[in-house]
Amino acid sequence: MTTAELFGDPDQWPDQDLVAISEAFGPHLVLAALREGVFPMPIDDDEVPAELRDAMGWWSPLMRANLPLDRVRVSSSLRKSARHYTTTVDRDFEAVIDRCADPSRPLGWIDDRIARAYLFLHDRGHAHSVETWDSEGRLVGGLYGVSLGGLFSGESMFHDPEHGRDASKTALIRLAVELASTDPRILDVQWLTDHLTSLGAVEQSREDYLEGLDEALAAPPVSWTPPSAPRWEGRQVLAAFDSRPCAATPDQPAGQGPAPGPEPEPGSGAVTEVVR
Repeated sequence: MTTAELFGDPDQWPDQDLVAISEAFGPHLVLAALREGVFPMPIDDDEVPAELRDAMGWWSPLMRANLPLDRVRVSSSLRKSARHYTTTVDRDFEAVIDRCADPSRPLGWIDDRIARAYLFLHDRGHAHSVETWDSEGRLVGGLYGVSLGGLFSGESMFHDPEHGRDASKTALIRLAVELASTDPRILDVQWLTDHLTSLGAVEQSREDYLEGLDEALAAPPVSWTPPSAPRWEGRQVLAAFDSRPCAATPDQPAGQGPAPGPEPEPGSGAVTEVVR
């Protein structure tokens, strides 16, 4: 199935976030969908007829959230927390997606199909993770997503509430460093939440998002730090963040803004979902 057959013309998409449902699903379709401004997410079984309960939902929100790289907010308290961690890139992608998919957390959406597809994409250099480690060598936070040209489609984040205060936010700081460029970049976070708003995320219409997508996709790809590179100390991450080439606008100094506050506590388990 081609994306044209599945999604059709964006001008004809329904006036809702869900634009298609399909039995077809796989990593190559994920890549094709992201290039069209669409991402996969399973549908709640209670929301569809029985015959569609194993189908995949394809989404393009009417109001799309993104995190402008020159507006990422890092409070003084987050800076203090980040100094206690180290970060890596693509060191343990599978562990990150496993923690994000922890079935004990409420409203979980990452099923085996999603995990397998993104592991495949990681093996082929399309999906990437950032890991946050504490002083005991524990994985206490992280995030993952797909990188296509200047687009990074953020999929999920987690932090360990016992050992990883601000650990997913620290991973986000490192991600901002990895993505830093004077070329067009989109850090897509799909839906806006209060947590993401506190970090600098904003909304734009579906039409505006799609209009800027082609330019981002045509931008040079990100030069990711290799997994074998030494772990970055927190001070190193913050120094690199403060010296990024994507300059802030005059009314918003880079890396500054209202204090985001602590990571939201999960309802249960050790995983907090803050992207979607």
